[in-house]
Amino acid sequence: MEELFRKALEHNEATKKPLSTVPWKPDQPYAQPFFTYDRSKQAWTSAEPKGLGNKDSRDGISRLRLYSWNIDFMLPFAKARMDAALEHLHELTSKLPSSTATVIFLQECVEEDLATIGEKEWVRDKFNVTDVDSRNWQAYYGTTTLIDRRLDITSCFRVHYEKTRMERDALVVDAALPSPVAGASRTVRLCNSHLESLAVDPPLRPAQVRVLATHMRAPGVHAGLAAGDFNAIQPFDRTLHADHGLKDAYLELGGREDGEEGYTWGQQAATSLRERFGCSRMDKVYFTGGLRLHSFERFGEDVLVSGEQERKGIQELGFEKPWITDHLGVVAEFEVVD
Repeated sequence: MEELFRKALEHNEATKKPLSTVPWKPDQPYAQPFFTYDRSKQAWTSAEPKGLGNKDSRDGISRLRLYSWNIDFMLPFAKARMDAALEHLHELTSKLPSSTATVIFLQECVEEDLATIGEKEWVRDKFNVTDVDSRNWQAYYGTTTLIDRRLDITSCFRVHYEKTRMERDALVVDAALPSPVAGASRTVRLCNSHLESLAVDPPLRPAQVRVLATHMRAPGVHAGLAAGDFNAIQPFDRTLHADHGLKDAYLELGGREDGEEGYTWGQQAATSLRERFGCSRMDKVYFTGGLRLHSFERFGEDVLVSGEQERKGIQELGFEKPWITDHLGVVAEFEVVD
């Protein structure tokens, strides 16, 4: 497994896009399109952001449910694993009440994953997506977001971190949610991020969270949400949210550090890595502004890949079970308030 990790890092280094060849600048917002599925064209087509004055079908939405899940890019059988992940997400989201809008953050996707996501009928019917290819990633893997089609998207952009060795970024979507003022809306900023991996000196995650927090509290933003694989593996990670004026959803509802109920990585890691590093709470949800937190929990435990060849191939890498990823997901539900 460690050899697989080494090769993945080497491949990422060899395939990353040099800054001289990309249109964005570090730590600055770079607008990117988002896409909606057009049944008449049988294709994902670029959509236009909407103004805050639109109402349409988002009337009646009172809550936002945010799912975040890292789907390990290093393991083989990308399509089979993403198929299983999406099936699980469909089960979780299909029975939610109509008053709850759904947003899904995914990290460590490869380009093949984007095609797998885009072919699912339930995704086409219910979501807009931020990516149909990897053109806005600086590495060969990256983040992507699925947004409930009932929400008006008013802005979509990425901020590629300046302080990064692994080409990490923040994928930002502004969504309009109803306001008690007639004809008005409130902007909720949704930030999907995969913070820097590993313990490096000097650390890079503090600078990345500083960038996140700045955008979460930007003028005109009623509330900010950030979630993802935050790679919280060092002592300073425990206070990064508070250091930047943010709240940690797990802690806000009484969760405690170093408790098994909070761990999101390790349980499904290769046995040798679990024995070496133990379990940790890598995946988090931060928030600020006009939000009332109603729930926080984990999901994705024991989701397994199907297919005899796939199961055998993953277990031969040192896993106890043919898990589709080494991370559990996290989900939080919020109500937008004044």
